[in-house]
Amino acid sequence: METQNNNRDQIIRKDARGCFVEVKNDCFHLDKIHLQFVAYDKSRPAGQRYTSNIHIYIDVPQFLALAQEAANGSLHMRMQQYKNERKTDALFEHLGGTAAKRLAYYGKSRPDGMSLSRVVKLTVAEKGDYFFTADSGPGEENKTGLIVPRFGKSPEQHVSVILTWRQLNELLFATVVHYKAWLSAKYMADWAALHAPRLEEGGQRKGQKSQESTRAPSPGNWPAAAPPPAPPAAPPPQTGFGSAFGSVYGSAGGNVSADDKRIF
Repeated sequence: METQNNNRDQIIRKDARGCFVEVKNDCFHLDKIHLQFVAYDKSRPAGQRYTSNIHIYIDVPQFLALAQEAANGSLHMRMQQYKNERKTDALFEHLGGTAAKRLAYYGKSRPDGMSLSRVVKLTVAEKGDYFFTADSGPGEENKTGLIVPRFGKSPEQHVSVILTWRQLNELLFATVVHYKAWLSAKYMADWAALHAPRLEEGGQRKGQKSQESTRAPSPGNWPAAAPPPAPPAAPPPQTGFGSAFGSVYGSAGGNVSADDKRIF
């Protein structure tokens, strides 16, 4: 049964013949990039057209590293090299899934009692540039908690989306931009939640002191005239960067001033 929301979580979608892959932003808070691979059959009745539906969750650092390889061209160079050498090895592969005990906890145990393996690969396409492929089927949890696929060459679900190098760039880079925007917003929200009450309290205290200082004193309480201030001592001669532009850290001693540290 296919159920789609209004795509409020969708970042980007790439379509191929009878299938597509889309990236969603709904797992950023879990440090995961969520990709949904779908194969469909238009001849089926509406609501029953999905023939495969695989959800992949890639760790953010791993996804960012792949995007960086695409950005600097090393990924596409390897793709051309693999094409020339007719290599079928994966350019990128991520093993994931859900352990059998976790499936049982959610009441979704497999009939065979095994874990659910989900694998995503990026391989060379003969008539294009890349195949972005997702497979799912029975798996087995090893000692480190990794779900190892046990379906061989016969996965229960299979979706393979063909992409040009430019389409792959669009998918990767658009996702990275969205993640960075979310991360910036998260930092701002966390910083405000942590420091805003303290800064507001400090601002109120300053306002009270300012009001007290602006009150006119009574004639009987007028202070005596203050002596003129002594001229400041000449600063010691400086050399290097500090002599022309001031200290890199905002003080002659090379230490951050109290005003700078107060906001952190």
